[in-house]
Amino acid sequence: MMNIMVMSLNKKLAILSDAARYDASCASSGTARRDSRDGKGLGSTEGSGICHAYAPDGRCISLLKILMTNFCIYDCAYCVNRVSSNTPRARFSVEEVVHLTTEFYRRNYIEGLFLSSGIIRSPDKTMEDMVQIARTLRERENFRGYIHLKTIPDAAPDLIEQAGLFADRLSINVELPTDAAVQAYAPEKNPGTIRAAMGDVKARRVASKERSHTGKRPPKFAPAGQSTQMIVGADGSNDATILGQATRLYGDFGLKRVYYSAFSPIPDASRKLPLIKPPLAREHRLYQADWLLRFYGFDVDEITGVAPGGNLDLDLDPKLAWALAHRALFPVDVQRADREMLLRVPGFGTRTVGRILTTRRHRTLRYEDLQRMGAALKKARPFITVRGWTPGALTDSADLRARFAPPPEQLQLI
Repeated sequence: MMNIMVMSLNKKLAILSDAARYDASCASSGTARRDSRDGKGLGSTEGSGICHAYAPDGRCISLLKILMTNFCIYDCAYCVNRVSSNTPRARFSVEEVVHLTTEFYRRNYIEGLFLSSGIIRSPDKTMEDMVQIARTLRERENFRGYIHLKTIPDAAPDLIEQAGLFADRLSINVELPTDAAVQAYAPEKNPGTIRAAMGDVKARRVASKERSHTGKRPPKFAPAGQSTQMIVGADGSNDATILGQATRLYGDFGLKRVYYSAFSPIPDASRKLPLIKPPLAREHRLYQADWLLRFYGFDVDEITGVAPGGNLDLDLDPKLAWALAHRALFPVDVQRADREMLLRVPGFGTRTVGRILTTRRHRTLRYEDLQRMGAALKKARPFITVRGWTPGALTDSADLRARFAPPPEQLQLI
């Protein structure tokens, strides 16, 4: 009997962990530090380790990444778990998720839980069960590891409030880059409701940081913030539209991260989605562009204005593509250029630029200094001058792009 039960749970785990791979937003950074070294709890939000994700600070973390269920009452055209999809279904109970999380942690497989779900019965019922999982882990199991809950925007506000008291991070999917695309391919979802829920999470996070007149601080609410996920390629939105929407989301809701998920068409003759299958390269370029928007002073029009059609160059990273299109601004003198211009040099990251600014206050920089600072000089050389190096005619050479672009591949006919 026990073997049958174990096999049943294993089968569910196989189905629901596979179904969760379409959720991209599972980086656990920015939360409060908690651990169980005092012997009074279980788990930790620190450390390294079944799903590997990378936090914005570069740490590799391991999470049990599952759906509570892949049954769903909605029929979103781009989702493999939609109600009309012919896919194996499974559902975890609250206790099963709690058991898996604690047992996997004890075996040092994971550092936390990323939990999403299809909609079963109703948004409220689904959110209620997800909150119960988080509450049981925190209060009964005294679990101190990381918990990320994918929040359901149609659920009652008090359920979302409870979720934020037990989870480190909440995320609410905006689904697609435009309201028109959501209405066309996920008509049961309302973009206004999604934004309202995101705004509510933001407001509760702000309120949780304010002390009362007695000086008492309210309970922490989603201390690692909120994030969102956007499907790219399921509709015809170009990269300018996608990044423009992301910029608005960062500004309006104070998001920690927007995650871009490349859409792969699902075989189903009844679905008439655009045949736009972005390669993973497009997803990767969007993440690079997102980083430039947030930390390097670029704007959307600059990044997406290099290639035709408002899309990013798939062969080159966005900063390099921009620099090649604006060669008149280069080479820059590393000893004299301001921070804003240094950040636009290919191969210079924010840390490298910080080191350059600090060092040149005291002495003249040399080419060897840039090597020690970790600059990617293979990219940077055509765009800089520094003592010991000048690019000469390299900056304006006709074959400069070819030096960086990947070589063409010979297709094999088999």
